Amino acid sequence: MAFGVRFMSKNIGLDLGTANVAISIAGQGVALREPAMVAVKVEPRREVVAVGEDAKTMLGRTPEAIRAVRPMNEGVIADFDAAQLMIKYLLQKANDFSVPIFKPRVVVCVPYSITPVERRAVLEAVRNAGARSVHIVVEPMAAAIGAGLPVGDAKGCMVVDIGGGTSEIAVISMNGIVTAGSVRCGGQKMDEAIINYLRNEYNLLVGERTAEEVKIGIGSAISTRRRESAQVHGRDLITGLPHTVAITNEQITEALHEPLSVIVNALRNCLENTPPEIAADIMESGIYLTGGGALLSGMDILVANATGMPVVLSEQPLDCVALGAGILAADVPRLKVITSQAEDWK
Repeated sequence: MAFGVRFMSKNIGLDLGTANVAISIAGQGVALREPAMVAVKVEPRREVVAVGEDAKTMLGRTPEAIRAVRPMNEGVIADFDAAQLMIKYLLQKANDFSVPIFKPRVVVCVPYSITPVERRAVLEAVRNAGARSVHIVVEPMAAAIGAGLPVGDAKGCMVVDIGGGTSEIAVISMNGIVTAGSVRCGGQKMDEAIINYLRNEYNLLVGERTAEEVKIGIGSAISTRRRESAQVHGRDLITGLPHTVAITNEQITEALHEPLSVIVNALRNCLENTPPEIAADIMESGIYLTGGGALLSGMDILVANATGMPVVLSEQPLDCVALGAGILAADVPRLKVITSQAEDWK
């Protein structure tokens, strides 16, 4: 019995995101979520110092011989060697795959707009990390399944997955994508917008981690009556000395306007290409938001105001893609149906 449980647990869903990597194990849910970060020692030879959360704590604090790098950029592999090492480390951390017979079947999720070259890089990295077999599913399909949407019904549903590097939008019916869009704009672009705002308005230079903390702490997609402020520490670009400024939530909303407009415009374009019958279905069921960006305060209201449609924030927005991939990894017939609907991925 123990052998059977151990063997069945080797069906893995992998959400290989720009900001975070989430791994789900069939029947067990999300087993691990770590920042997509690797700390690499570059001298005298390249070797990994830390992965995931341990590496993220080093961001902006490493000596010259060590670099904290993001192997993923805008949803695709930017540093192949670091990505492969990160995937292997995190798969082994989630469960022990050292015995060959227990190597996993992995369903890995990629952006809808990924190119064939980028797709091959993902397949090779996951195979080299120790997978028995690798299957690719686009992120919005996995997100919809993880959110519990009836993707197999002859009734349309819509999902918007706002990740770290990309935002994926798809209208789905009968296990296939009716219309979709993908923009390389997500949480990272929001952080960059905050960094640029602070530099332009206050001559204050801050790092990615500080910008992310400000976004999570007081960031909002819409203007509200609530007034909040935060003390932001950085380096004054004029004097070169450490400096602190107070910034309000209204200023962060202003800073985030441009990246949020990109996401909303992509969503509108997708709706414009949706058949009227399916649009009526979506009006009834609502637009589902998933991904870390969906947790930005007021994001659901922004989308509702922009589309005039009801909007639903999924119960586990951070985990939907990984959960959907895990469900498909354990259900091979369903996986075959969904991948057969997307000949472009063959």
